[in-house]
Amino acid sequence: MMKAQHGPGGGGGGHGRRAPFMTSYALTLAFITFVSLLYFKDFSSTLHQPFLHHPPQRSHRPNVRRPRPLQLPHVATAGGATVEIVEKAASRAPERRRRLPFAVGPAAAGCDISVGEWVYDEAARPLYREEECPYIQPQLTCKEHGRPDTAYRHWRWQPRGCDLPSFNATLMLEMLRGKRMLFVGDSLNRGQYVSLVCLLHRAIPESSKSMETFDSLTVFRAKDYNATIEFYWAPFLAESNSDDAVVHRVADRIVRGTAIEKHAKFWKGADVVVFNTYLWWMTGQKMKILQGSFEDKSKDIIEMETEDAYGMVLNAVVKWVENNMNPRNSRAFFVTMSPTHTRSKDWGDDSDGNCYNQTTPIKDLSYWGPGTSKGLMRVIGEVFSTSKVPVGVVNITQLSEYRKDAHTQIYKKQWNPLTPEQIASPKSYADCTHWCLPGLQDTWNELLYTKLFFP
Repeated sequence: MMKAQHGPGGGGGGHGRRAPFMTSYALTLAFITFVSLLYFKDFSSTLHQPFLHHPPQRSHRPNVRRPRPLQLPHVATAGGATVEIVEKAASRAPERRRRLPFAVGPAAAGCDISVGEWVYDEAARPLYREEECPYIQPQLTCKEHGRPDTAYRHWRWQPRGCDLPSFNATLMLEMLRGKRMLFVGDSLNRGQYVSLVCLLHRAIPESSKSMETFDSLTVFRAKDYNATIEFYWAPFLAESNSDDAVVHRVADRIVRGTAIEKHAKFWKGADVVVFNTYLWWMTGQKMKILQGSFEDKSKDIIEMETEDAYGMVLNAVVKWVENNMNPRNSRAFFVTMSPTHTRSKDWGDDSDGNCYNQTTPIKDLSYWGPGTSKGLMRVIGEVFSTSKVPVGVVNITQLSEYRKDAHTQIYKKQWNPLTPEQIASPKSYADCTHWCLPGLQDTWNELLYTKLFFP
């Protein structure tokens, strides 16, 4: 039997039979090599495209898609409706990954600090005493003006499932060293500003602090820190006929469209800006919008739905923030609506009263009063979700809804003499809009502190 010859040293007959196979193998190998060379050449040229060889700066990355805004849970109202707002205005994806300026630690995982309940705590509240802070306006010094009860000072906000960081005045002053922090808005924003000054001033030697007012601008200086904390009066944020910081009680309110430069020139250079605007929009009628200038002899005024006008001005503010604040070293915030408590029937009290003589918070956690506009709340969420830079939304609305007890009521300086009819019926002149200090607005600043340093 003849064996097949497979080895390389085989006879001539075996070599002759292998020749066609070797030729086919060589052709196949050559083809594969040729294709591989073409592919490698193409791949190599791709690697040398400019957009990969010279990557763009981070700030010029294209925005392929906008992430969905982080939203607060539905806020149930007394009528069963719900309201949604963004908890943080959505920003571009690269901005969200970048550590925010002033941050010293992360937020508690899964914690919404605006959802919780009020806990009575005489040991931890108030954070300062009224008589210790000389910066509180006489409109807010309730104890000095005879308020007999004290419980309104001792309520502490307890978020559900987590705790607010302890307010550390020294830490905040150090983080603001060489910086400028600015509150912009109406008298409610000014109350929050004064609250923050009261929270900080005890950590500053008496000779190293001062407060001065220049027309619409109030400046508190912490001289050892080369820091200022300021308030700028602009109740609509845009130019209006209510811009005088002293004489601004105008019944026929007019806003000059998106014109904010008159005010915004004072905002430039601020490292932290805290905006608010709400109360002055609640006229119960359409808003009057001036098309031209207040100096024009003939005024071109149109009327707009309040929500549309509100959104128009907030969009102008967002554009200003995008163009004037560097997200690498500055922060912007917007504080949501401050509620009123003008009718006790709204929270189930049939006494036909209001906030006067109220001494405890509302216990119904679903309570949402009719004085707080759900429509404007939605506008806040929609507008700030479009911002190209992060804008922190400080949601103080729901937690403040519960505090029917915290208003100044009748315990404040009265700018006009009271009539005999008013004196006979204290509820008739009770202020159910503004808040006693110390009190609720200190909690607003605890939320702001948390979002600034533990975002």
